[in-house]
Amino acid sequence: MQPLIRRILFLVLAGAAVAIQAVLAQAAPLPQASPEEVGLSAERLGRLDAAMQKAVDSGELPGAVVLIARDGQLVYAKSFGWQDREKKIPMSKDSIFRLYSMTKPVVSVAAMMLVEEGKLGLQEPVSKYIPEFKDMKVGVESKDADGKAVLTLVDAKRQITVQDLLRHTSGLTYGVLGAPNAVKKMYNDAEIFSQKWVLADFCRALAKLPLQFQPGTTWEYGHSTDVLGRVVEVASGQTLDVFLAQRIFEPLKMVDTAFQVPPEKQDRIAQPMPDVYTGKMPEYIIDFSKPQTFFAGGHGLVSTAGDYLRFAQMLANGGELEGARILGPRTVEYMTSNHVNAQIDKGATFLPGPGYGFGLGFATRIDRGQSEWPGSPGDFYWAGYAGTYFWVDPEEELVPVLMTQEPARRQYYRIQLRNLVYQAIVK
Repeated sequence: MQPLIRRILFLVLAGAAVAIQAVLAQAAPLPQASPEEVGLSAERLGRLDAAMQKAVDSGELPGAVVLIARDGQLVYAKSFGWQDREKKIPMSKDSIFRLYSMTKPVVSVAAMMLVEEGKLGLQEPVSKYIPEFKDMKVGVESKDADGKAVLTLVDAKRQITVQDLLRHTSGLTYGVLGAPNAVKKMYNDAEIFSQKWVLADFCRALAKLPLQFQPGTTWEYGHSTDVLGRVVEVASGQTLDVFLAQRIFEPLKMVDTAFQVPPEKQDRIAQPMPDVYTGKMPEYIIDFSKPQTFFAGGHGLVSTAGDYLRFAQMLANGGELEGARILGPRTVEYMTSNHVNAQIDKGATFLPGPGYGFGLGFATRIDRGQSEWPGSPGDFYWAGYAGTYFWVDPEEELVPVLMTQEPARRQYYRIQLRNLVYQAIVK
């Protein structure tokens, strides 16, 4: 081969190699490293491989994607099982998942961006942005002489604040958690938990219903973040989908995160399957093959594991990723501190559990012990109805993300993931 031809061939091959490396780097949500480079054991992470494969083989999970970052680098990225078991479509790292309540941290970040800009204050009443919430009633249930339940409506002792929405102390409920009562029945009868709404109309309808608790007195998981999404709309002058897209998703390059799944991406939607033990399909599964009108701040987004890892890594970095600053580091620290003090009743449905408090959009760990799963003081997390889960451990510089679409055993596999990630840390 003549020297000139060899030179040309070398340049072509070198260029192709650079191009391939660029594509691979672009495909990975974060820079990549081996587990050993950041103090994890690849051998011990093999236990996670085996556990996820066993879950798929047993039929308990249709499939899953697990990503783990440490020190800002992606060290574990694997997909297991089926994106759609019925159609025999394998799970892919870019499969799209219904986030459900993992929407809440995103909308909480959006609200705090407006706080940083002076457009919103945590101390402000929600009625400043949604007037219908000014004169709220609280439902108080008692028994009459015959032992029959009687619902009495009393005035709220104070207005709901923006902070109440962020930390779930607004008095709003979901109507489906815990023991049934008269207020929850009113929520269910009003079909509040439905996808039929437009956000502004939803908030007006919700404001007509009584609160479950007096504002600021009790942690109750409910529609607070949905209302917060409407507050973001009014304070910003943009609809929630546009604000999130322009201010969070585009800067962070979260290319598959939205309230809609366009037709060209619908073949990537991960689907649930019938429960292996009961044969029943999960309830409340949103059909994202259809256009959505309800941009619900509490449960409406879809995303990929890679996109959400970028969001979580931004938080782990103190509000910035690859030059895109979303929040200031002091704001992230404030959000992930405990805002549920001793005067606030955690009630029977305090989802974070022992060892945790709750910040502004996240459960936050306040004690190394007590919890049923390992972690570090200051770690923060949240999860979604269909099985999605993430946490950030600042002490360990650790950010894992789990994506699956199996509600029935979601808590078991979240705890298992915690155990298998922490046991793999060797330094």
